[in-house]
Amino acid sequence: MSEISEIGESGNARPLLLHVVNRFAIGGLENGVVNLINRLPQYRHMVIALTEVDRDFAARIQSPEVKFISLRKAPGHTIKLFPRLLALFRALRPSIVHTRNLGTLEVQVAAWAAGVPVRIHGEHGWDVGDFDGSNRTNRWTRKILRPFVTHYIALSQQLADYLQQRVGVPAARITRICNGVDVARFAPKVVNAADGTMAALEGWPFSADDLVFGTVGRMQTVKNQILLARAFIALKKRLGEAGRNVRLALVGDGPQAELVRTEIEAAGLLQDTWLPGARNDVPQLLREFDVYVLPSLAEGISNTILEAMASGLPVIATRVGGNAELVDQGVTGLLIQSDDIEAMTDALQRYFANPQQRIEQAQAARHAALQGFSLDIMSSRYDSLYQESLRRS
Repeated sequence: MSEISEIGESGNARPLLLHVVNRFAIGGLENGVVNLINRLPQYRHMVIALTEVDRDFAARIQSPEVKFISLRKAPGHTIKLFPRLLALFRALRPSIVHTRNLGTLEVQVAAWAAGVPVRIHGEHGWDVGDFDGSNRTNRWTRKILRPFVTHYIALSQQLADYLQQRVGVPAARITRICNGVDVARFAPKVVNAADGTMAALEGWPFSADDLVFGTVGRMQTVKNQILLARAFIALKKRLGEAGRNVRLALVGDGPQAELVRTEIEAAGLLQDTWLPGARNDVPQLLREFDVYVLPSLAEGISNTILEAMASGLPVIATRVGGNAELVDQGVTGLLIQSDDIEAMTDALQRYFANPQQRIEQAQAARHAALQGFSLDIMSSRYDSLYQESLRRS
């Protein structure tokens, strides 16, 4: 196979670690893969995307020896790819195959059939149609494929509990590892000491006197940006003239973008809202926000919450998935019930009314990111699990 001939280094003593994802593009899961690869040079890494590899995103991986394979899978089960996967695994003889989320779980069967000694599966969260993991088909799929996985990684305690209680995975085969954040790349805004100025952000429409609530993410149903837009509209109505400097930044693109824009325009608030679409300068964007908001219907462990905390932002998040494991209520942010416009509006108003609280929670959020969620901590935990799994194999 052509993709095998391009890999080389078959005699290299470092273990070969294959990362299997559905699509290697812009997203929290894929971002975690990039960070992990860049911090674990003691392994040879390869990324297999069941569909496509986004080359621009792959360019963030620092080592030129990392190879990428796009299998271009058609919609439906992965079983049609089994002959190709089996041939790949037998030729490459990886030490570890690490799949992520339900869409790649079937790959574990091919890895088992090829004799891969360590087969790890990561559960990162749920998506549209199965916000709480209650879908019976998905649960039974996980149960049926459970024997082919040697160890599981759960990104949140909720996911660990689900695997143990609903899928029947023994606790000894589950390790909880939270995502990490690059605390150097994501950091609070720094004023130029020489002249007291700050670098301008391209396209940024608001002034330093404005209070900006912001969010970043693909605009799709599960991320529920429409909830934030509606709460912002309600807040502006509540505050009247007092809220003239309250602004909203909704960064991202996707199927919900037009709905969000339509509702904001109908409320006459386009001039108070920034809708730039997708951006590739997220660290700089976060430094312009005053409060970060994540209105999701479901989450695993949110990378954007971690990035916001590292950037020195208090966070308003819905109490779903692992959000409560990241946001310390009343210390680094506020947690509200999912899909509750009134609660979201109240949370926005609370930060409007308490600027000192914003400052204190911003500092606490940055401290929490440094102490508990750095990339060094995350990569060390993954390495420990990989090494222990190899010793046991």
